[in-house]
Amino acid sequence: MSESVRDFGKTGKGEEANLYTIRAGRYTASVSDYGATLVSFVIGDKDGGKTDVVLGYDDVAGYEKHDYCFGATVGRNANRIAKAAFTLHGVTYQLAKNDGENNLHSGPDTYYYRMWKTDGISPDGASVSFRLDTPDGDQGYPGAFSVTVTYTLDASGRLSISYDAESDQDTICNMTNHSYFNLNGDGNGDILDHNLKIFSDRITEIDAGTIPTGKYIPVEGTPFDFRNGKSVGADINADDEQLRFGNGYDHNFVFAMDKGPVRKLAEVISSVTGLRLDVYSDLPGMQLYTGNYLQKHTGKSGHVYDRRCGFALETQYFPNSINIADFTSPVLPAGEKYHSVTTYQLIDTNA
Repeated sequence: MSESVRDFGKTGKGEEANLYTIRAGRYTASVSDYGATLVSFVIGDKDGGKTDVVLGYDDVAGYEKHDYCFGATVGRNANRIAKAAFTLHGVTYQLAKNDGENNLHSGPDTYYYRMWKTDGISPDGASVSFRLDTPDGDQGYPGAFSVTVTYTLDASGRLSISYDAESDQDTICNMTNHSYFNLNGDGNGDILDHNLKIFSDRITEIDAGTIPTGKYIPVEGTPFDFRNGKSVGADINADDEQLRFGNGYDHNFVFAMDKGPVRKLAEVISSVTGLRLDVYSDLPGMQLYTGNYLQKHTGKSGHVYDRRCGFALETQYFPNSINIADFTSPVLPAGEKYHSVTTYQLIDTNA
């Protein structure tokens, strides 16, 4: 072990997990081979202080015990699939029902509860990759599927997460990262005062089960209009049916109708620390989730995580897109190589 790799504890199966820390300039990010999970994203200041903006746990036991998806790499399919089933080439595939009658994040046997393979940190100390190989039928999906997730950090605070995958049969590929951020610092209160901009003019409408209906809702004149920036908490308790269905914000924002060039999707800033997080991706959608179902429990360094103490910005194909013809298909054709990248850039606006 070195200062860049340390023991992260053992799983209930006796598997030894490690924590890999990559560095660039004043930034560090730590990722575990258990779940290819982002455990911390830290910025240092000129006085030697450090601020970690990612929620999580001190060891692998915390991630194994809880199902809040802190820092999680989610696959094969992120978000929800209605009635936990889909049809591909005339064959219906049944998935696990773990969100009422629906499938959420590919069910209870999801990727963030598995050990991933890694060759360790790159020679420059700024990158680490993890690989997972899964057989045909895994989680209920067709095709033997292999995916590599690479975390790369640079001195400007850009933490890029790239996904490379392929399958020997047509299958679903809709990967995301489910980190919860608090720009006041991990464990430092809620995120309702964070100022949020989302460069989108539509959301996908959801029903009472938080499944997209296939319709779009313009954000203008609604609590979902973040185009000019406002605090997360400004309208979160508004009398709005969509907010009631999500128990707050738990909605997909639309940026394009297909995967395309990398674009800026959102920016968030804390008035307490002056830290800003910018989000970039080549994917057509992004889920805003405001930690509506978090309940008091202990995370890193004894911090107590409670409702709305973190926000997630999950880049993705639209939820339930496999079952809605007008949504961009998340199907990865057999033998075709999948590549996508999402970047979270942490900036100190006081510097």
